[in-house]
Amino acid sequence: MPYVAADERYTSLPYRRVGRSGLHLPAISLGLWQNFGGTDVFETGRAILRRAFDRGVTHFDLANNYGPPYGSAEANFGRWMEMDFRPYRDELIISSKAGYDMWPGPYGNFGSRKYLIASCDQSLKRMGLDYLDIFYHHRPDPETPLEETMGALDHIVRSGRALYVGISSYSPELTRKAYKILKEQGTPFVIHQPSYSMLNRWVEDGLLDTLAELGLGCIAFSPLAQGLLTRKYLNGVPADSRAAREGSLKPQMLTAENIERIRKLTAIAEARGQSLAQMAIAWVLRRPEVTSALIGARTVEQLDDSLDALKRLDFSEGELREIDVHAQEGEIDLWRKQSQVKKDD
Repeated sequence: MPYVAADERYTSLPYRRVGRSGLHLPAISLGLWQNFGGTDVFETGRAILRRAFDRGVTHFDLANNYGPPYGSAEANFGRWMEMDFRPYRDELIISSKAGYDMWPGPYGNFGSRKYLIASCDQSLKRMGLDYLDIFYHHRPDPETPLEETMGALDHIVRSGRALYVGISSYSPELTRKAYKILKEQGTPFVIHQPSYSMLNRWVEDGLLDTLAELGLGCIAFSPLAQGLLTRKYLNGVPADSRAAREGSLKPQMLTAENIERIRKLTAIAEARGQSLAQMAIAWVLRRPEVTSALIGARTVEQLDDSLDALKRLDFSEGELREIDVHAQEGEIDLWRKQSQVKKDD
């Protein structure tokens, strides 16, 4: 039976303006970093995307190497587009990125013009799209001149491959430099995608202020700290978890001290009438600079739980102080040392 989107899809989820641009994003967006690749259950991913759109999530975020294997999340998304979402293309914001390892040899990584344009073309082909709404440079390149990387983003827009461009994991200083180059070229640079959570606050050391000053939006990835800000690890490491697979959540983060902090944060959330995951998402969205929180989902039920964070976004000063006491100490700060350069490998 053909998919027909829910009539009430725009009635409950708020949309926020992306900086000073004319673009708006849902307060919560869905990322396909995990759980949507070739090794995952195709129909589960399809059901999650359907439910997300039915609840007003109009923004789906991908990257060239999301999977595993590389490229398979985009390939699957292309099939879901054709099966379900083609009639709704103009209601969707679809983004992709390039900047991490993708193919062998010297042209399949980082930020050269060769890599970015070739990668964008591959992403469009895998997803069966004529254009992307947003194309990001995924991480800073320490060797390629910034002018070359930003020039490639400009070309991607001018050639019709994307409507807007963004950057991810750039420091405040590099963000300013990128903004200056792109502004001089007249490129629609509108958004930055950094990691941000209660346990990972590097963006508060100048980046959020920079984005507000420049009029750029912010979409925060990993607001749940790769699953640590959930109840998942309170009673050990589940076999199907990221920590068990030694993926994006490093096992060294699961110390007894850190788990105890998570228990205390869980108690704060429960006193608010929320799950820990819901409070973590609401906490990120409390900042006016944050346009959208970028979540993942393994099941439809998990997606619904995360979207229900929007039922309560307010925090008292006492709650914020108590969260700070339990979330800003010890080994959790390992994230701070990595976030300005790259996502956790």
